Amino acid sequence: MILGIGIDVVHVSRLKRWQNLPGLFERFFHPDELKAAMPRGETGILSLAARFAAKEALGKALGIGLRGMALQDISVMNSNSGKPVMYLYRTARRAFRSFGGKHIFISLSHEKENALAVVVIEG
Repeated sequence: MILGIGIDVVHVSRLKRWQNLPGLFERFFHPDELKAAMPRGETGILSLAARFAAKEALGKALGIGLRGMALQDISVMNSNSGKPVMYLYRTARRAFRSFGGKHIFISLSHEKENALAVVVIEG
């Protein structure tokens, strides 16, 4: 049964500004996300924008926003086939379990100046 659906869009220019603020990426992204994205330059920024949108979409699907969750406790990575997968740790895992979530389905997209994510939570 679907318990929640969330969608979010992020302007890539926002992430480009954040890139120059010391410590901000480390506050908003899991170390694995940064390790995968940062060496890719401009393409990596697009990737991080989509991942940030996914975190916002998760909060919307949970119906609580991101209150009580640390953003670096949410990691969006790609499987070997390229499919995005969301991993939850500590604060995010607790919120997800309290909500009754069992599975997360996620879709990401980005083009030029916009990144988009959709999250569906199944219980």
